[in-house]
Amino acid sequence: MTLLVFICNDPDKLEEILEGYLAVGITGSTVIDTLGMGHILSTRVPIFAGFQSMAGTSAYNKTIFSVIQEREKVKVAFDIIEEVCGSLGNPGVGIAFTIPIEEVRGLKPEIA
Repeated sequence: MTLLVFICNDPDKLEEILEGYLAVGITGSTVIDTLGMGHILSTRVPIFAGFQSMAGTSAYNKTIFSVIQEREKVKVAFDIIEEVCGSLGNPGVGIAFTIPIEEVRGLKPEIA
């Protein structure tokens, strides 16, 4: 099993990604709002002598956590992400990575 984590920089793409996942049998993803360090640091405006103020509004990302049982579906998930969002090699699209899972508890039997 594999954990696929995708930090999506365009929250408007979230629904289309999840629909793509469902179409190929990737179910049970968890989505959280996240804010990258780069955005926090780029929005700081110096006032004087080291004091800083946050300028602008927060631009949250959506981070999708998906436990995928079949290894071949991981590549399919990456393909869905890039089809919906564009190449992950392009700046500003997002970051996706995998982590091997050794043990899972609490999932439906068809997933675990």
